[in-house]
Amino acid sequence: MVKPLEQYQIYDRKDVHDVFDPLSNFTPGTGTWGLQGIVKVPNREKDYVFFVTFGQKQADHSFEEEITGDGILTWQSQPKQTLANSQIIDFINHDYLTENIYLFLRTSRLNPVTKKAQPFTYLGKLAYVTHDIERQQPVHFKWQILDWDANAALGSLDNLSLASTFIEKIEEEERSSVSNQLSFSEPPEPVERRGSNTRRFQGRHVDFAENTSKNKALGLQGEELVLVWERQFLIDAGRPDLAERVSHTSVIEGDGAGYDIFSFSLSGEPKYIEVKTTTGGERTPFMMTINELAFSQKEPDNYVLYRLYNFNKQTNSAKCYILNGDISMQRELVATQFKVY
Repeated sequence: MVKPLEQYQIYDRKDVHDVFDPLSNFTPGTGTWGLQGIVKVPNREKDYVFFVTFGQKQADHSFEEEITGDGILTWQSQPKQTLANSQIIDFINHDYLTENIYLFLRTSRLNPVTKKAQPFTYLGKLAYVTHDIERQQPVHFKWQILDWDANAALGSLDNLSLASTFIEKIEEEERSSVSNQLSFSEPPEPVERRGSNTRRFQGRHVDFAENTSKNKALGLQGEELVLVWERQFLIDAGRPDLAERVSHTSVIEGDGAGYDIFSFSLSGEPKYIEVKTTTGGERTPFMMTINELAFSQKEPDNYVLYRLYNFNKQTNSAKCYILNGDISMQRELVATQFKVY
């Protein structure tokens, strides 16, 4: 019986083999699936499985490894791999929308009862963030763990002893979060896939993975937070008459209007607000329907997109930046689905 792949669940190497390569033989402790850290998925050109063991050494080499509270994984390739290696080139050019890298992680600490190696925890798929262009053998990467939920991960990682910065970052974010509040910032610059020098690589914590973007409950929380903020903004600005007329369009009409909230500028002009919410960072890609995009092009003078990121479900708070007007003129659009006739 094949154990289905589920984020934050426990798997041994045979479990993973049975998911991705069930027609081949599995031998514990040897062969591709029984031993290797990087395994190419058969018949899938650029899909890989990463078996990562924190605290492991190879010869005299100790790996640099970390997971931050944002789900950024610091990872190193095999010690002999260079920037010219074909696998490394695949990783640098990895497109998480069309290719898959699956992360299974554990520590080198033995099970206290059996005295055997711990099983792996499946943490999710990965998306390329950056790599160090100055170091190789091994090559240093940063990856974003997709659909990352820090609190869910903490609850499922009983068999792991992750880098202390992971736990510290989560606690710091929870302490600094103010309930029911939006914190505004400027929109980020587009991501460049050029790699980083060593100094920038070590300080890089770019989060650009699509993170719970399809979670309707999270999306509704974000919309309600913006709804409250819009009404209070109009009241504080002396327009309670307009505040009373602000409406939650996506709830009243359902999806399809092309925007989520109907509000007003201080002069009384209509404001059509779309809200996109993720728990990931400011560079997390977000999904738009063709209807939403078309509406931003039809009403560029009155269209506003509130981009909520680092959403904290416990405190109902988020950071936010705003995009005004035609979204296609400001951001790169990538087709991820097609309607087939």
